[in-house]
Amino acid sequence: MQPLPAEQRRLQQRREARRAILDATEAVLVGEGFERLSMRRVAARCGYTVPTLYHHFGDKTGLIDELLEERFAKLLQRARRVRLSDDPVANMVEYASAFVRFGLQHPSHYRLMTTPRQQPSQPPPSAEETRALMERPILELAAAGRLYSNDVEACSQALWALLHGLISLRTSRLDHPWSKAQVKVAIESMTRGMVRPSRDGRKQRRRET
Repeated sequence: MQPLPAEQRRLQQRREARRAILDATEAVLVGEGFERLSMRRVAARCGYTVPTLYHHFGDKTGLIDELLEERFAKLLQRARRVRLSDDPVANMVEYASAFVRFGLQHPSHYRLMTTPRQQPSQPPPSAEETRALMERPILELAAAGRLYSNDVEACSQALWALLHGLISLRTSRLDHPWSKAQVKVAIESMTRGMVRPSRDGRKQRRRET
C-alpha cells in the first residue's frame, strides 16, 4: 500500500529536515571544530529550532554519531566498489588510490572524518569496516611473508600516513600545480619499498567484488 499524500509530505519534510541539520552540523564542525559545536549554532545555521534537532537526533552526541556514520558509510561504499584481483599488492594500491580520491573529491567530508572529537568515543561502525577492508591486503602480504618489516602495524600506519599526507597537502595547497601522476607514483613507490616481489611473478586475474 502506497503512503497517503499527507504521509508522503511528512516523510519528505522529515528527510529534508534531517538532511539540512546534518549538513549544517558538518559545516560548523569543519569550520569551527568539535569544541565550538552546539545545538544552537547548528539550529542557527540550518533554520530549524533547537527542539527540532533534539527531536530528530536525541542530543548532540547522537547528532555527531549519525553524521560521522553517514560520511564513513560513503567511504565504505567507495571501498566496496574497488575492483580486486588475486594479487594483494594490486589490491592495496587500488584501495589506497580510492581513499585518496575520496578525500580529494569530498574535502569537507574528509576534514570532518579526521577531526579529533572533544571526548573519546568509539569509531563509527562504517569506519571500522572500511579500515578492516583496506588493511586486508597488508595482512595477506604479512601472512605470505612478503613484507620487508615484521611490524605489520607499523606498515599499516606508514601507509595511512602517506595517504593522509597526500590528501592534506593537495587540499591545503590548491594553488600548486600538482602532477596528475603524483598520487600514483607515491603509492606505488611506498608499495615497492614495503613489499617483497612475488616469487612466481605471474600476472594476477582481476575479479569483481
